[in-house]
Amino acid sequence: MAKSAKPQPPRKIQETQHNWDLNALFASIKQAHDYLAATHKQAKAFQKRYQNTLATLSAKDFYSALLAYEELIERISKVMTYAFLVFAEDTKKGDIYAQYELKSNEAHSLLVFFELEFCELESTIQQDFIKQAKSHSFYLQSLLQHKPYQLSLSAEQALIATSSVGVSAFSRLFDEHLSALKIGKHKQSEEEVLAELHNPKRTKRKSAQKAFTKSLKDSSHLLGYILNMVRKDVAITTKLRNYPSKEAPRHLSNHISQESVDSMIETTNSNFAIVQNYYRIKADLMGVKLKDYDRYAPLFSRATSMGYDEALRLVTQTYKEFSKEFGAIIEKALAEGWVSSHPMPNKRGGAFSHGSVPSAHPYVLLNWTGNRRDAFTIAHEFGHMIHQELSKKVGTLSHDTPLTTAETASVFGEMLLFDHLKSTLSKKELLGIYAGKLEDIFSTLFRQVVMTNFERAIHNEEGELQVADFDRIWQEENAKMFGKSVELTKNYARWWSYIPHFIHSPFYCYAYSYGQLLVLALFGLYKSGQCPDFVERYTAFLGAGGSKSPSALIKSFGFDIQSETFWEIGMQEVRSMLEEFHALLCSSGYKVRKLKYKG
Repeated sequence: MAKSAKPQPPRKIQETQHNWDLNALFASIKQAHDYLAATHKQAKAFQKRYQNTLATLSAKDFYSALLAYEELIERISKVMTYAFLVFAEDTKKGDIYAQYELKSNEAHSLLVFFELEFCELESTIQQDFIKQAKSHSFYLQSLLQHKPYQLSLSAEQALIATSSVGVSAFSRLFDEHLSALKIGKHKQSEEEVLAELHNPKRTKRKSAQKAFTKSLKDSSHLLGYILNMVRKDVAITTKLRNYPSKEAPRHLSNHISQESVDSMIETTNSNFAIVQNYYRIKADLMGVKLKDYDRYAPLFSRATSMGYDEALRLVTQTYKEFSKEFGAIIEKALAEGWVSSHPMPNKRGGAFSHGSVPSAHPYVLLNWTGNRRDAFTIAHEFGHMIHQELSKKVGTLSHDTPLTTAETASVFGEMLLFDHLKSTLSKKELLGIYAGKLEDIFSTLFRQVVMTNFERAIHNEEGELQVADFDRIWQEENAKMFGKSVELTKNYARWWSYIPHFIHSPFYCYAYSYGQLLVLALFGLYKSGQCPDFVERYTAFLGAGGSKSPSALIKSFGFDIQSETFWEIGMQEVRSMLEEFHALLCSSGYKVRKLKYKG
């Protein structure tokens, strides 16, 4: 008789991990080096052929020159994408990034004459060229809007040549420093310690807050110095180019007016009561006086963990249900190395989707930490990825979208996932999802406006600021949003110092708020059923990339973003979601205070 087999311990399921395959760009650093050397020669030939001759070209010949210029820009962008991704996966390889940045800037310097010379042509010639350019017409029209702020050719070339040792060098230093942090006794990364703010145990959240604050305080001199250098760069650039304000170049690149941005920010600032209502309810449900480290404490569930594979399944299914084309893009991305999924030593923190170049495909960076919120991050970044992939067809000069519409697909993806989960969960689970989604909206909408208010405040100050000045302004601006609903501890005062957008892209943050309100309006239209061809219109909207103005793209849905009342449409959707959450609590037997919007 055969011996009975000994019982075996249950097998641990191996979780999928995705890594980038950079072969769509280059197979090796040597190949990228040789490609850039050839690009430099081609750029030199282009300069010799076309500099000081644009006025003599026919409209047809100019369009040929424009296409050749676009191809060269794509070649340079391809190399820089490769260098950036190598650096993002291992921030110890900053020397490689610096080398390619320097060489790429040299090639780009040879081409900078093209846009400047076009802007100096006679108006009648410009209009003939724009008419002939067809799909590139919006790009050329946009160049003319930048004309008042352009410098001489030699000055522009000097700025390009020195850019790698200017503010971008501080940007690189910021990334390298934060990615190298080993925080607390467990030596966690930034992503891992911030994930602890979602821990059900208050002691864990408080411990994570203290540990992260200590690391930030230990780095205060460096991080404060870097932010001051960014402030100086913004001030010098504003004066040098004679911009009407320090945030004007951001609005110009976003193709929106100062008035539109101000209107959106004023609407958001005047609705901070929505945030305060929610956190007063959360305090009642938790039975504690909320502090800043309690903001993301999970409600109604002792565990919000989720496996990466489960999250991918949910996100993929969600997008498939909306559009088979969107689902197919995700499946292709996962199969062909478009995604880097998990934290690794020296990997850059956060998450992003890099649009890369039309001849390749987007690349998505994630730092999966294993909670349900990370599933929404995947939905967010995959939305960017789909947008970038669809817009490849409009070419290098137009496939990048203004920040105001760049966040549309990402936030819309989060709303799709939220809507999908609503139909699959029990009432108790649904309460947790509503709470999480409201908190996400607060982060994407209200918190980003708070960050913009903070930036406006620090950039309006003259001279270098002390770390204590940044602390004070940060606390003041955040207190306006939370009111008395959340106590901001002394530790929280230092949390301005890890926000990457302040360093990489000053005045970027409002674009998230802009996109969130826009998405809420679009999602409301989608769910209403009043636009039967919504998916087709939305796909066309994404596919247009940056080849049309945001106002023209959004007008296809019947919305006018220049209207002062437009932002109220999105804000009403937030109120409605809060009221749905409140009603769900009441129907579940929870005793919660009434919503109070005034006083």
